[in-house]
Formats: sequence, C-alpha cells, structure tokens
Amino acid sequence: MRIAVGRRRALFLCAGVWLTPTLVRAQSAEPSVVAVADSGHRPSLFTRADPLILGAFVLGAAAIGPFDKRIANEIREPEAQNSKTASNAAKTFNWIGSPGVLIASVASYGVGRIGHFERVADLGLHTTEAIVVSAGVTYLIKGLAGRQRPSRAGIGDPDDFKFGGGFGSGGGTSFPSGHATAAFATATVVTLETHRWWPKSTWYVAPVMFGGATLVGVARLYTNAHWASDVVMGAGIGTLTALKVVRYNHVTSPNNRVNRWLLTAVPTVSPNLTDGGVTLGWSFDAPR
Repeated sequence: MRIAVGRRRALFLCAGVWLTPTLVRAQSAEPSVVAVADSGHRPSLFTRADPLILGAFVLGAAAIGPFDKRIANEIREPEAQNSKTASNAAKTFNWIGSPGVLIASVASYGVGRIGHFERVADLGLHTTEAIVVSAGVTYLIKGLAGRQRPSRAGIGDPDDFKFGGGFGSGGGTSFPSGHATAAFATATVVTLETHRWWPKSTWYVAPVMFGGATLVGVARLYTNAHWASDVVMGAGIGTLTALKVVRYNHVTSPNNRVNRWLLTAVPTVSPNLTDGGVTLGWSFDAPR
C-alpha cells in the first residue's frame, strides 16, 4: 500500500513540477503592460495552450479512473488507517485545502494593504480570486456529475454517477475535489506571481507549492472523501483557472476595476466647509 500510494503521490508532484516551469515561461513571454498600451492591442484571455493543459488533466483523470477502486482499497488497508502519523497529517492537509488556503490568501491581502506591502496584497487578492472562481467552476461540475463519494457509495462503487445529482440534497458531490481545486489554484498563483518578482524562485517555489497541493489531494484519498480521478480533475481546474486569473490581472486587463479598487484605491477624508462635515473619497494610482 505504501509503495502504491507513494508512487502516485510522486507522479502528481513530478507532473506539477514539470508543468509549472513550462507555464511560467509561457506567462513571462507575454507582452508587457507598457507594450500592450503602446500598441493598443489587448491580448486574448485564452491561448492555444489552454486546450492542451485542460486535455492533459482530463486524460489524466480518465486514465486513472479505472484504478479508482483499487487505489481506494489500498488506502483503506488497516496498516495505513491505523497510523497516527498519517492520520494527523491527513487532518492537517485537509484543513490546508479548506479553509486554510482561503484564510491565508485573504489574510495576505489584508496584511499587504494595511502594511503597504504591494506585492503581498497583489498575491493575496489574486490567490483569493483564483480560489473563488475555481470553486464556482467546481461547484457546477459537481452538481452536474452527481458522483457519490467513496464514504457514501462504498469503495467498491466508483461509478455511482447521476446527472444533476450533486445539486440539492442528492449528496453526489465527489467529482471533482474542491480541496484539490483550491490547493492547486493557490500553488499556481503563488508560483506565477513570485516568478514575476524573482524568476529564479520558480525552481524552489514550485516544488514546495505543488508538493503541498499534492499532499492535500492524497489527504482527500486517505480520509475516503474522494476518488483518485476526482483529485486529478480538481488539480486541473485549479491550475487552469489560476492561469486565467493571473493572465487577466497582469496581461489582458491589468487596470481592471477590481485591481483599481482593491489594490490601488486609497481612502481620503477631507473637511466639508459648507456644512461642517467631512467628505470621504478614494484616490487611485495605475496598477504596476
């Protein structure tokens, strides 16, 4: 069991580490904000690489799907389930997946704004956006797929799908994994944003972030909350959504309203000589 799970965890990690530098290079090759402004041309939000990225994760989920039952059986073996260390680690990474990454991103934004740390605020805001947007996509797919979790359907029935069964009280909310979605969205944004500041950081930030995201997925398998294919698809949704969020905020539309209001707007208070009160306003600077 340990060997099987270890191999799959290594597979997820290696895929993330291999994929991330490729995505970062593509992101850094985009035209600068100044160049876009000078040319008057706005790059498209979607690129030719997007179908390839999504297709890779869809194929990955399809490829691992036939092994969902076997993986679930291996992880439910007493040797693994009776390990206190593994149990505590699973609880920790489950919490990191939700609500941990969302709390951290919101807190980063708050600290950045209060302390005037522009990069920290930027990172926190865009990570939060990626988590929220990817959660919406995941919710829709969960509802339509209507797949029962292994804890409810039983580890011997990975094919318990019911179209639309994930909405309402149907309980079919297994596919894809929301925890994996949030964790991989966070890993992607953090890696891409830090690459913008320190390009060489990718080689150590990516393994740490995607390694942590992978462990969130493993924790979901360990606690019998998801099938392996749920985790792979969640990782794909989180990664692709985060790529689009970063591209939108730094390439396609860096001067969008959310950035202006939440990253550059500064509240101002001035006395109103007419009625003796005060006037509250906002001042803006163009985002960098």
